[in-house]
Amino acid sequence: MTEPVRINKYLSEAGVCSRREADRQIEAGHVTINGRKAVMGDKVSPGDEVYFGKKKVSKEEEIILLAVNKPRGIVCTAEKRERNNIVDFVNYPKRIYPIGRLDKESRGLILMTNQGELVNKMMRSGNRHEKEYIVRVNRDITRDFLEKMSAGVYLEELDATTRKCKVEQLGKRTFRIVLTQGMNRQIRRMCEKFHYRVVDLKRTRIMNIQLGDLKEGASRRISPEEWKELRELIKDSSNETVIPTWQ
Repeated sequence: MTEPVRINKYLSEAGVCSRREADRQIEAGHVTINGRKAVMGDKVSPGDEVYFGKKKVSKEEEIILLAVNKPRGIVCTAEKRERNNIVDFVNYPKRIYPIGRLDKESRGLILMTNQGELVNKMMRSGNRHEKEYIVRVNRDITRDFLEKMSAGVYLEELDATTRKCKVEQLGKRTFRIVLTQGMNRQIRRMCEKFHYRVVDLKRTRIMNIQLGDLKEGASRRISPEEWKELRELIKDSSNETVIPTWQ
């Protein structure tokens, strides 16, 4: 860091929390700069000491982005009170947290990072970034089911209609679906709307990052080529702060 940055951005880029959560913590008096309580709009300069509660905060200069093949039963949260949280499961030596969620019963690709701005750009629904899933259901798939799934589904419990999406049948009871939004348990709710039950749900792609042959439970660093393409994909994305579901 060579120039002063706003305290909420500093905390976000240090991997502590999102900017919005940082604002809440500042207002609650949990953040100090050089021994005094921070206020909204404060800036952090090189050499300043920042504390979040009793923990000293230092901006991590290394950009970390991992692809993880999450097994069933692992919860995509950084909350330590959750015994099966993904942070402890991955056990990376530096502080990282998941980008978005993959529900406990689902498996497959989840990305983990230490970059708050990256989280905002990738999670914000308005940016319409693609996520791809392979889904197996409990009975044979019909053309009517595929057409209705792809056309957008009104979900009463969320009072929202899903966006139109790509749906392709792969087998009698298996299909591929590509979403550009991430409502809570969206695919499961969509299937239930048409009296199908999800038996297995695996995420295979987030934007240009593929799960590939990564073993279940394993993780890998994103390659330089993937990073280059990802930066190109998000360069025009809004980084308006979102409230991550992992908080």
